[in-house]
Amino acid sequence: MLALVTDDVAHHVNQGAVRHGRAAFAEFCAHMGRSYAERLVDVVILAAPDGTRAAAEFTVHGTYLATDPGLPEARGQTYALPAGSFFALRGGRIARVTTYYNLQDWIAQVSG
Repeated sequence: MLALVTDDVAHHVNQGAVRHGRAAFAEFCAHMGRSYAERLVDVVILAAPDGTRAAAEFTVHGTYLATDPGLPEARGQTYALPAGSFFALRGGRIARVTTYYNLQDWIAQVSG
């Protein structure tokens, strides 16, 4: 996905600050790869006819590998979480990514 984002991509994370730029997005992706092993299933993609916007709805099946600051301790817990991402497209690349999921649901699953 990193190859598909613009240099000035805006990454709006669920319940977090906006990250700006390809380097910040790459750092986020690397962190996610260390902390979580995730697989997306039941992916449904929607796109605007003019090609400027798209969305994806999916379920995340994951394993919590390494503790994220401020979140429960990681002990290899598994989870399944519905989520959605919204994209703004420019010049055939992704200029904005906004992802939503229910953080409280995830916390309940990894805490139980």
